[in-house]
Amino acid sequence: MKKNICLSLVAVATVFLFSCKTESKNEKIVTQEVSFKKEGELTLYSVKDSVTNTITKLDIEIADNEYEIQTGLMYRKSMQNDRGMLFIFPEDAPRSFYMKNTEFSLDIIFINSKNKVVSIQKNAKPLNESSLPSEAPAQYVLEVNAGQTDKWNLKTGDSIAFIKK
Repeated sequence: MKKNICLSLVAVATVFLFSCKTESKNEKIVTQEVSFKKEGELTLYSVKDSVTNTITKLDIEIADNEYEIQTGLMYRKSMQNDRGMLFIFPEDAPRSFYMKNTEFSLDIIFINSKNKVVSIQKNAKPLNESSLPSEAPAQYVLEVNAGQTDKWNLKTGDSIAFIKK
């Protein structure tokens, strides 16, 4: 019986020793901010009286898989005004975004499969988890810095064209 207790204690001590992580007091955890990666170019257009005019051109990062779509611009401190993130979905559908873990304000532009702007959520507040839905089905969503859509006078019915690099 004494032998079984001793063996049990040795086994527990061994498991404990190998399962504990020792941390150095001088060890620092270093985090690295996610940086922009140019994956394409996007142009916004307005159409007035059958005349198409270029509004602006942006370098874009593309989110087209589940992880990228769920992460988006989270954990970033800022973005330059000539950049954006384009989310690409397989088809038109009602879309809703939120600002969880996003540290700067955004304008969120919902775009249908015909590349037409169907709605805009302006000045989405950082870190806010409220739902920000599209007003119509969208296949694409473009996130840009807050205030840019007003600066560009972007409106429903305007359009986009983009290329992947």
